[in-house]
Amino acid sequence: MGAKPETRDFFKTKHSTKNMQFTAGQIALIINGKVEGNASATVDSFGKIEEAQHNQLAFLANPKYEDFLYTTQASVIILNESQELKQPIAATIIRVPDAYSAFAALLRKYQQIATEQLTGIEEPSFIHKSATLGDNVYVGAFAYISEAVKIGNNVKLYPGVFLGKNVTISDNTVLLPGVKIYHDCVVGKNVTIHAGSVVGGDGFGFAPQADGSYKKVPQIGNVVIEDYVEIGSNATIDRATIGSTLIKSGAKLDNLIQIAHNVEVGNNTVIAAQSGVSGSTKIGNNVQIGGQAGIVGHIQIADGTRINAQSGVSKSVKTPNAALTGSPAFDYTSALRAQAVSRNLPELEKRVAELEKLLQQLLQERVGI
Repeated sequence: MGAKPETRDFFKTKHSTKNMQFTAGQIALIINGKVEGNASATVDSFGKIEEAQHNQLAFLANPKYEDFLYTTQASVIILNESQELKQPIAATIIRVPDAYSAFAALLRKYQQIATEQLTGIEEPSFIHKSATLGDNVYVGAFAYISEAVKIGNNVKLYPGVFLGKNVTISDNTVLLPGVKIYHDCVVGKNVTIHAGSVVGGDGFGFAPQADGSYKKVPQIGNVVIEDYVEIGSNATIDRATIGSTLIKSGAKLDNLIQIAHNVEVGNNTVIAAQSGVSGSTKIGNNVQIGGQAGIVGHIQIADGTRINAQSGVSKSVKTPNAALTGSPAFDYTSALRAQAVSRNLPELEKRVAELEKLLQQLLQERVGI
């Protein structure tokens, strides 16, 4: 189950990335960039281009921040290959095709290095004797690992994580503080679940009775989260009544999202914060769902659908790549036209009143002839 560190100072030292330094040349190798200037210039942290200080790395992707190129104190700046300079700058430049994507890749690498340093088992924590742990696992203080849990290699369980009976956590997955995974659930490889999220709580199943009361329907399924999924903080994914609630590979769920029992979320689908998906709905691949959207149960959402923020989807979307907005949601372009008409209603009302007045005058004149 891995060696325990001798003292807490072990973690304080081993986990720190504060003193890591990289040269511009090393960074360029990581992001396949070309250095202009001093390749030996070093950085030890990141900063926004408008605020960055000496020994910090910044990037410029948005043209509206271009003026900060000439005033920033950053030691190294990542720039688009197409970015032209109006005057010399003091910082070392790393040219890449897409500065934003390159900076994101660098942040991922930095995070990976920091996370990989986490190993060992902190105390107090509980690990059932029947649980199995892979290599280079980190278990934070007050974590609870139940009977027959299987944990892969390089898994990181931050303090306060709970894993119920028969849970499986595959390689390179990270569960941040306070994540709760209920019994029998399966989490794939390279998954990140942020603090406070709950996976596998009971679905909302209650059968109405003749006397007006409700009787709970047992939820005996599980949740399956495939590889490369990321789930934000305080999200809830309910277990299936029978079978599995399924989050497919590459899906990204924001904070404060509710996924109900037996829902399927397709590959590479993204769902923004405070959205809710009701039971047994099947969401396709590459779907984009805006914040605070609501989706009723037992419907299907076609691949590539885009649902605007605060939309309410009440029926199946069968046409791939459709764009929807409103509540109830309907075609995005038609909705924009309807909104434009709505804004013009006062003027239209005035024009109709004038036409009615003109018509009345014409009728009076006709009668008088």
